[in-house]
Order: sequence, then structure tokens, then C-alpha cells
Amino acid sequence: MRIVSLLPSATEIVCALGLRDQLVGVTHECDYPLSVQSLPRVTRTLIPVDAASCEIDRLVSEQLNTTKALYQLDLPLLKELRPDVIVTQSLCDVCAVSPNEIQTALAQLPGTPRVVNLEPQSLDGLFEAIRQVASAVGVCADDTIRRLRGRVEAVAMRSAGVSERPRVTFLEWLDPPFSSGHWNPELVRIAGGIEGLGKEGQPSRRIRWEEVSAWQPDGIVIACCGFTIERACQDLAGTHAIAGWQELPAVRSGRVYVADGSHYFNRPGPRLIESLELLAHAIHPDRHQVPVGLPALHRVASPQYGVSLG
Repeated sequence: MRIVSLLPSATEIVCALGLRDQLVGVTHECDYPLSVQSLPRVTRTLIPVDAASCEIDRLVSEQLNTTKALYQLDLPLLKELRPDVIVTQSLCDVCAVSPNEIQTALAQLPGTPRVVNLEPQSLDGLFEAIRQVASAVGVCADDTIRRLRGRVEAVAMRSAGVSERPRVTFLEWLDPPFSSGHWNPELVRIAGGIEGLGKEGQPSRRIRWEEVSAWQPDGIVIACCGFTIERACQDLAGTHAIAGWQELPAVRSGRVYVADGSHYFNRPGPRLIESLELLAHAIHPDRHQVPVGLPALHRVASPQYGVSLG
């Protein structure tokens, strides 16, 4: 079986199922596990590498209102790879190659590759996506899903006994601000917090800073989609000038956390479970340990954001 993945989370799902050796092509963003970085890249982005966050938002908004693509498929390479299975998604219009481009490519490929279209919007949706991929390549996903579910249940059990659930604001973008969406509000709930701005199973939405101020969060978690901690902290540096920011309970208590959005929270793959465990530790460190081998979420203790990443 020859598999091509058109999104990073699908690549991680394929590898979690023990099918790394059957991957023959991945996207320009696929970077986990490390071994996939040597595989042929079948996509490229049209977003400038050095684009500011507000410019990325403008390009994404423009794409949503037009047919302009943000990602391009390398059709000659895809033909050369001769995939039996192509794994893609229809959840986010700006996170992968467009469905129309994929359909156009299919008509030109040798044979008839099977297309697996993933659309997880929750943890249950993630487990179903894993089953979809497993079914397409003829393997069993039961053990993989059982292990992941067990870790989720362990977090939920530890959180069940908390006496207080702190108010949490989870942000997936800073300039402009976007609330959490899809599975992330669910992760906050399982971890023992209350997300007041994002809705479970619903897309992330653009919000106003006044909404954050009105919610008065006890904790703020930032995972900018596709951004490293260092890159997100560049945008975070500008928040100290926002009216009311310095008075937020989370800021006053130093409970502002930044995650690597390239690896955690934004990819609906197996590492959503690690994301949950990291989040649970940040919200209730007395009840949840940091996952073995991983650093805790980066805590921004200084009001001068971006100055230190210690």
C-alpha cells in the first residue's frame, strides 16, 4: 500500500497506526515523527514565510471569499509516487489543498487512488478519523484507540474531583484574536477548566479583546495555529498595550501559557492527547503531571511579554 498524506495530522495518524513504511509522500508542513521529514513533499504554501500575523489573516480571509488557493499540489510528483491511498481533510478550508484541486488531480493519476477525507471536530471525531485511515489500508485501529482513550479517561478522572474550575481563555490566534474551536474547548473542560469564549464542536471565531476582558479569565492559553512558541511570543508582546490586559486575573497571577501550535492543539491527530495532558497540568498542576519526556506549557511570568522565554 502506497500512502500520500495531504495534512500533518493525517501523517501522524498513519504513523501511530504503524504504517510509516507505507508513506510515500507528505506535505511541506509534515514534521512529526522526525522520520517523515525525509519523504517527498507534494505540497507548497503560497503564504510568505515572513508574513505578519495580520497579513496571514488577510490572506486567509481573502481565500475564504474567493477561489484563491493558499496551498498548491505538485501534480507531477504525485503522479510519480502512484499512491493507492490519499488522506486529506474537509474540516478547514485553509489548512490543506482544496478539494477541487484534489479532484482535478485524481482524474490525471494512474489507477484510482482511494481518497480518505477526514473531518474530526472532537476527540470522538479524532478516534473515528483513526478508524477511517485504518480501514482504508486494511489494519485494525482498536489497540491504538484504546490506548489514547485510556489516557483521556485518566485525565477526566483526575479532573472530576476538582473543587473549583478556573475560567480559561484559549486563543488560537492573536492578531486579530481568535477563540478556541472544535476540540479545544472540549480539552479545556476535560482538563478541569471552563472555556467561556470557544464552543465545543464549533469553529474558532474572531473575537474582540473586550470579550476576553469581560470573561476575566483565571488562565490564558495561547496556541497560534502553525506558530512556534517563539513566534507566538512576538505577537504576545503587543498585548500589554491592550486596554484591561494587565488587569486580567490570569495576567496578574502569571498564568498565561504559550504552546507550540505547530505540534499541539491545532492538529487533530494522536498528539491531541498529549495536548490535553499538558493543558491539564497547566490548569491543575496539583492533580496532573507533565507527560513523561515533554516540557510543560511555556509560562509567561513577566508583564514584558516576549522579553524572556525562560
